[in-house]
Amino acid sequence: MATIAVSGQSRLHRLREHLDVGSGIMPYFLVAPALLLVAVVAIYPIIDAIRLSFLENPLVPTGSNFVGLNNYVQAFRDPVFLGSIGATIIFSIISVTLELVVGFGIALLINKTFPGRGLVRAAILIPWAFPTVVSAQIWNLMYNTNTGIITYILQGLHVLAPGDSLLRTNAGIMTAMVLTDVWKTAPFMALLILAGLQVIPNELYEAASVDGSTRFQQFWTITLPMLKNALLIALLFRTLDAVRIFDLAYVLAGRQLPTIAMYSYQRMFAGTTSDFPVGIATAIVLFVLGILISALFVSQMRGIVRQE
Repeated sequence: MATIAVSGQSRLHRLREHLDVGSGIMPYFLVAPALLLVAVVAIYPIIDAIRLSFLENPLVPTGSNFVGLNNYVQAFRDPVFLGSIGATIIFSIISVTLELVVGFGIALLINKTFPGRGLVRAAILIPWAFPTVVSAQIWNLMYNTNTGIITYILQGLHVLAPGDSLLRTNAGIMTAMVLTDVWKTAPFMALLILAGLQVIPNELYEAASVDGSTRFQQFWTITLPMLKNALLIALLFRTLDAVRIFDLAYVLAGRQLPTIAMYSYQRMFAGTTSDFPVGIATAIVLFVLGILISALFVSQMRGIVRQE
């Protein structure tokens, strides 16, 4: 009987070890509902979209034939889609670069101690708080040919001809999209960079000042190295957001200068049924592009962690 009791206690002890919150299987039970929700809401639609991109036309009963990469080939043979890739890349590079510069400058300014700093920080975030469609419509009115203030100023400076506007040409549309996007999202970049600035110890700057370092030397040898992770995170978020830009392009550009997301939308919901599988294929291309960008930034962040 004693042996049986000892054996039972031993099994009970092993069960408790397996269910231990710190190192057992209990954490997996606790996160299982969240993982199941993510699988249903995110993973399954992605997998199903990839499956549909290999079918002839899933909208018709006879369109479930497997056609391999045919939809992707059709997309890359379309000059409009190739143009949307170029427009998306150009917009992403220019807008994210300007947002980094402007956001860095704003973060450095509001990191200083001055009267009303809290109010200034809150006011700076107002453009970012607006929905993108609302911001785009506001700026669209300012780009208006007859009543737009920006058009009036540019015409007064003879940058635009009388009766002309930025939204008449592809270059002008790109400029308008970049200006609007920088105005809206540079505060978000500033917020992320400010969070990184506030964790840098002031003692480092004090020691550098004692050693006779200039402000630029302190910025180059202390601020930038300490902000690498914060900058990479900010760039990751903004690059992914810029690559998938849709609402801003929908309001300002429409069909004249589509981005990848706009092209995908037009093929899936504004075209014929035969355009639908090509639209899905282009959406998967955008998804893969996002994965590649994420992998690039994550690898850079891991390299910084290893160096530290």
